[in-house]
Amino acid sequence: MKRISLNIGKALGAVTKDQVYAWEPKAKASIDTLQNGTGAGNDFLGWLHLPSSITDAELTDIEQTAEVLRSRCDVVVAIGIGGSYLGTKAVLEALNNSFDLLLSDRKNPVVLYAGQNIGEDYLYELSEILKGKQFGLINISKSGTTTEPALAFRVLKKQLEDAVGKEEAKKRIVAITDARKGALRTLADQEGYKTFVIPDNVGGRFSVLTPVGLLPIAVAGINIRDLVAGAASIEKTSGADVPFADNISALYAATRNALYQSGKKIEILANFHPKLHYIGEWWKQLYGESEGKEHKGIFPASVDLTTDLHSMGQWIQDGERTIFETVISVEAPNHTFLVPDDPADLDGLNFLAGKRVDYVNKNAELGTQLAHVDGGVPNIKITLPEVNAYYIGQLFYFFELGCGISGYLLGVNPFDQPGVEAYKKNMFALLNKPGYEKESEAIKARLK
Repeated sequence: MKRISLNIGKALGAVTKDQVYAWEPKAKASIDTLQNGTGAGNDFLGWLHLPSSITDAELTDIEQTAEVLRSRCDVVVAIGIGGSYLGTKAVLEALNNSFDLLLSDRKNPVVLYAGQNIGEDYLYELSEILKGKQFGLINISKSGTTTEPALAFRVLKKQLEDAVGKEEAKKRIVAITDARKGALRTLADQEGYKTFVIPDNVGGRFSVLTPVGLLPIAVAGINIRDLVAGAASIEKTSGADVPFADNISALYAATRNALYQSGKKIEILANFHPKLHYIGEWWKQLYGESEGKEHKGIFPASVDLTTDLHSMGQWIQDGERTIFETVISVEAPNHTFLVPDDPADLDGLNFLAGKRVDYVNKNAELGTQLAHVDGGVPNIKITLPEVNAYYIGQLFYFFELGCGISGYLLGVNPFDQPGVEAYKKNMFALLNKPGYEKESEAIKARLK
């Protein structure tokens, strides 16, 4: 099998190859730190060898549980926020038919999402669409008390129990939670839900290859073994013994840090394949939450091209020169579609007649790259041989390892997220949550 590849050639100019390779000793040291578990956040390194250590029995358990939900449900709602849903969404958007919901011969349940926001209209409309449907729930929360998923689960659990009765509802609810403690663990044990464990040493944004992502992905009919195998292949070629030039995660981390040091403060993840939109959303959380600390860190943004060339394209081309692009390029699409001939040729496109649509897209990609590089935007290129589960698995692990290395190069703990708690503290104080009385008094005094 092939593997994804990395090309930093078009990033050189803003920085030199020597400047990138000057990071080699630190990148190697960062890999050693990860492998030896001696760095900050070393209690959250369970993802590092996850692809190679997940067992056949564990995968079979996930597949069999998915089949139970598939046999009982037309719709399965995955309840979770952040890393508890973005990885799943990224895979399903990439690998499912773009118009999956309109297929009359669909064989797999529709996977919908809840608990990723506090939108009353969203939750109401979801509840309404589920009426009369055979649905199930996958509730993903280590604690069971995170506001967004806990609220959604409370509402949808009641709706499911009212619709099919408590006993049947128990067969349609799966809890993915802590092994021993927390509100969801307690409830799951009391009700007898099927459960899977979120490993203590795997943070949410690194959890897509745990049951957090694998179960809903399997419910949707995606081959999770291919996904894991792809990740394992990059794990194998990214060890401390791999030369720096061949370790694509280390080279990526070094290049982006060299660019950051040169004044490039924003990284735009761009794709020329519309099915990869949510890969960008997953990547933004991974890098933003891992590196945005101590008033440091590259700001992660994403665009879908050529779509956003008609909106963000002007800013990318001519705006402030504090940006660089990382472009995900897909070598071969999964389908062939030719441009037809039109005798009238009013749109002037007959010069493309008989050409594949991807031929047009690839030239748009190359033309954009040349224009942006000429405009002072360095480009890093990641190439996927095609969009399938195996190469998406490779991409996930490549980015995860690159993130761990990059965080250490930056000098932060890549595996905590202290800033996430600030809004929660204020929200709980404003809601008068028990235990937040002093905070409530203080924040209300500020607002007078």
